[in-house]
Amino acid sequence: MSVHATESEALLTPSEVATLFRVDPKTVTRWAKAGKLSSIRTLGGHRRYHEAEVRDLLNGIPSQREA
Repeated sequence: MSVHATESEALLTPSEVATLFRVDPKTVTRWAKAGKLSSIRTLGGHRRYHEAEVRDLLNGIPSQREA
């Protein structure tokens, strides 16, 4: 994947992910810490999640993440 594709990929906040899964945002953070969902950090230290990965999980298709 090119750098430009990663930069333009939609990112979701913990609240947005929590709404999709109907869970508390703290649960989403725990999933990220446990490695069930990959996240990136903004310059301010906030977590963001790749929309494509979240959609795959919603559809029951776990995506492979780089170690």
